[in-house]
Amino acid sequence: MKKIKLLLFSLFLSAATYAADQKTAEAIAPSQPGLGLNQSELLIVLLLLFALVLLFVSITLLNAFKVMYQEQLNPTKYTGPVKEARLDYDSWLKQKTVKPSIWAKLLGLKPIEEEKNLVIDHAYDGIKELNNPVPAWFNFLFYGTMIFAACYLFYYHIGGYGELQDKEYENEMAKAKVEKTAYLEKSANTIDENSVKADNTPTVLEEGKTIFNANCVVCHGDKGQGVIGPNLTDDYWLHGGGINNVFKTIKYGVPEKGMISWEKNLNPKQISAVANFILSLHGSNPAGAKAPQGEKYEAKDVKDNEMKAAKDSVNQADVTKK
Repeated sequence: MKKIKLLLFSLFLSAATYAADQKTAEAIAPSQPGLGLNQSELLIVLLLLFALVLLFVSITLLNAFKVMYQEQLNPTKYTGPVKEARLDYDSWLKQKTVKPSIWAKLLGLKPIEEEKNLVIDHAYDGIKELNNPVPAWFNFLFYGTMIFAACYLFYYHIGGYGELQDKEYENEMAKAKVEKTAYLEKSANTIDENSVKADNTPTVLEEGKTIFNANCVVCHGDKGQGVIGPNLTDDYWLHGGGINNVFKTIKYGVPEKGMISWEKNLNPKQISAVANFILSLHGSNPAGAKAPQGEKYEAKDVKDNEMKAAKDSVNQADVTKK
């Protein structure tokens, strides 16, 4: 042991001396990418690791040699198998007829009397090993896992009866798309003149244009220039500008001026699309546009989204009565 310690001390001393000799080279040599260690420091780290491994191996060998030396000085005497008295027939039959409990069967437990039959014929330092069988629960779990894996493989991969993750994802996304469409349709039909919002998406404007061409061209012209009805492209509005007022005018109509209520012909989503399309015509200045009518609507007005309730309340009451 003293020789090993002396060897390790010499190894550390040589590493320290080598590190001191390399100080000048470290100052001159350029830094290299890595762990921030130069060659000398890296070499020292490797030497320290090697020394630790060498120390561990040396201690292990020393302990092994000590055990071997002690065994040679005081060898362990071999003890033969213990002879036991034979059981008579009645005792043997009684021992055989005792049934183990369900818990003992599940865990694979053996009675203490049978332990001598499970001893393996080898021992180390007086320590004996029993040849215990694998517990029944572990066997059930192991074979059950194998059966489950075989069934799973056949059901999903070979037979194709089950859906794999990719297919399940596609089906769930398709189902979610249908539910989303139904939800949007339902939520769109709950829009009224108070909750409607401006929407300039192409699909909404295209839908509004189609409805406008089918129902509104006769009175307002194909470009909103106005025929019987007012011009929809200028800054003037008879019943209020903004998405809320336009939606309300389309929904309830203006019966005294010949405009019917479209509440029974169009659903709220369609009325919202038409209102957004009408607002998109602002500033288009079509040829043959009618002269301005009504009050000028300014986008910066505080009442942009407010409805002209006082002015149109009579119209709404008339439509409700009808």
